[in-house]
Amino acid sequence: MILIGMFDSPFVRRVAVSLGVLGLPFEHRDWSTGRDAAQIRQYNPLGRVPTLVLDSEEVLFESSVVLDYLDQTVGAARALLPASGIERRQALQLVALATGAADKAVSMVYERVYRPEDKRHAPWLERCTVQIDSALTALEAHCIQRKDHDWLVGERMTQADITVACCCTFATDAVPFDLAPYPALAARVARYEVLPVFQQFHVAFDAPATT
Repeated sequence: MILIGMFDSPFVRRVAVSLGVLGLPFEHRDWSTGRDAAQIRQYNPLGRVPTLVLDSEEVLFESSVVLDYLDQTVGAARALLPASGIERRQALQLVALATGAADKAVSMVYERVYRPEDKRHAPWLERCTVQIDSALTALEAHCIQRKDHDWLVGERMTQADITVACCCTFATDAVPFDLAPYPALAARVARYEVLPVFQQFHVAFDAPATT
C-alpha cells in the first residue's frame, strides 16, 4: 500500500500510526497539499490527504474511510475501534472531539498563512479558539475519569488513543495551543508520544506554502 501525505498532518499521521500498530507495511509519499497538489489529484480529485493506494490500485481517501478499511482488513479482534456497544460510542465520541479540534486548528493555520495580517478576522480566530478549548476541556474530563486506566477506552489501545494524541500534538505544534490548562490530557498525550510507533511517524510541523 502507498500512503500519500505529510506526517505533520494529524489525519495522515493517525493513519500512519494505525498502520504501524496493526503491523501493516506501506510505502510513503511525502507529498504536500500545496506543493504537490497536482500529483495528489491524480489519485484523489479533492487533492487532499491522507490518500491510501491499495495493492489492488483501489484508492481510498479521508482518514475515517481509510481507518475503517484497515479495521475490516485485520478483523474485529484486532480492529482499533471497538465493534459495538458503549465502548464503540465512547471511542467515536473521543475521535470526534479530537478531529474537530484539529479541524479548527487547521483553520487557524490557514488564516495565518493565507491571509495578509490586516485581513485576518479576529472574531473567527476567537471562535476557533473557543471550539478547540471546549473540545480539549471535554477530553480533559474523560482523561481524569480514566486516570487509573492505561487507555481511554477499554483495556487496550484504540483509535481514540491514537487520534487524541495525533490531534493534540498537532494543535500544540501548529497553532500553537498550550495544553498546560489540561494537565491530565497533556500527561496522557506525552505518555503516548514517547511510544516508538508515535515517534516513528512524527515530524515537526511545516506550514503550507502560500503559492
